[in-house]
Amino acid sequence: MKTFSRFTFFIFVAFNFCTGFTPGQGKHIATPPRWSYDKCIYEVNLRQYTKSGTIKDFIPGMQKLKDMGVGILWLMPVHPIGEVNRKGSLGSYYSVKDYYGLDANLGTKADFRTLVTTAHQMGMYVILDWVANHTAWDNALAKEHPDYFTLDSNGKFVPPVADWHDVIDLNYDNKGLWDYMAGAMEFWVKEFNIDGFRCDVASMVPTAFWQYTRERLDKTKPVFMLAEAEELELHNNAFDMTYSWNLMSTMMRTARGERKPAHLMELVSRQLKEYPEDAFRMRFTTNHDENSWNGTSVERFGKAVDCYNVFTATIPGMFLVYSGQEAGETKRLNFFEKDPIDWKEHSNYSLFTKLMHLKSEHAIFRNGKLGGSFESLVSDTNIIAVAFIRELAGKKAVVFINFNDKPTSITVNDKRLQDTFKEYFSGRTIVIDKASTDIQLKPYEYQIWIKD
Repeated sequence: MKTFSRFTFFIFVAFNFCTGFTPGQGKHIATPPRWSYDKCIYEVNLRQYTKSGTIKDFIPGMQKLKDMGVGILWLMPVHPIGEVNRKGSLGSYYSVKDYYGLDANLGTKADFRTLVTTAHQMGMYVILDWVANHTAWDNALAKEHPDYFTLDSNGKFVPPVADWHDVIDLNYDNKGLWDYMAGAMEFWVKEFNIDGFRCDVASMVPTAFWQYTRERLDKTKPVFMLAEAEELELHNNAFDMTYSWNLMSTMMRTARGERKPAHLMELVSRQLKEYPEDAFRMRFTTNHDENSWNGTSVERFGKAVDCYNVFTATIPGMFLVYSGQEAGETKRLNFFEKDPIDWKEHSNYSLFTKLMHLKSEHAIFRNGKLGGSFESLVSDTNIIAVAFIRELAGKKAVVFINFNDKPTSITVNDKRLQDTFKEYFSGRTIVIDKASTDIQLKPYEYQIWIKD
């Protein structure tokens, strides 16, 4: 039975990140399901999505998500929430009291089955947020299998991180836990036909467990696995997609003027070489953690927020939209209380619809190995703008984004621009008759030129 020590773990992760340690570089034994290559993902915060916070009231809104172009619904945890040491009056979704149960505040298992069936009928897929690293203090496992947990020197349960005092750490040195946890995940695939999982703090759980579990799940159906982590090794026979936190933090530094857009381009290009060809990276400007703890997209990216949304949707990777983002993200959603989203008409819905439909309408923007190449077209690293080209089977897409509050001119000298394009948002035809050209962009303007 292990004693609690996460200090070494965090030093290991930090060392790998800072030194560029690349275990398993270039390998990806687990293949993403075929259906996932042209999909975008939407994170569903059921508690805050409607006034009732129920599955039944969420289902009617699914058609609007489908119309927006959502392909994968990522549901935040749906399990009963622990009451012992609970944070706030409602507690955290991530304090799981029963892995086989459904939170009564959300509805019934019949409601959940209807949600999944409805999504499938609409051509969407459903992945469930899974918390394998820790449980609520009052999870039955704590009494039935205390040997599944990390204990301190006094034999007491401990949280995985001091601030996470509403949960207790699981001990994966015990292989009995592996069978239990994988079996619970199988239950939701077999009984409700869900299509995969988003795995919370995946790097705090042994990679070997995820490999073991992925193999078991794939025997039932090909699943899609998203890790809340960005370690390369998680792509080896375990996960299809990882977070691109490093990119998001670099975007935020760029928005604050601490970095140039050229740093974004360099980072994307470098990671495309470091990660396996079929390793999807999740691209985002916000999610439930960012929104609640660090502020809305508008707070963090200011007037350039649409530019960063366009950037994350057009570089290689899978585009994420978080609940309420399409309504303009008017507030930081309270994590432990009822705090319904303020739904209103907003230009974000139209923008995200255009961005999400890129993958289904133009193969060049698809995920992983089925998408187009990526190359910067700008040699001047000091300008506050980017220009890049993506190519696939004779097709081309050129993206220009001005992150600046002033007009910007981008000089491009590349014969691949000597062609006829259609600008994606306006529909206008653009004819470039020479290799060297100057592109004029208004403040915060973006353009996507496509040649199919």
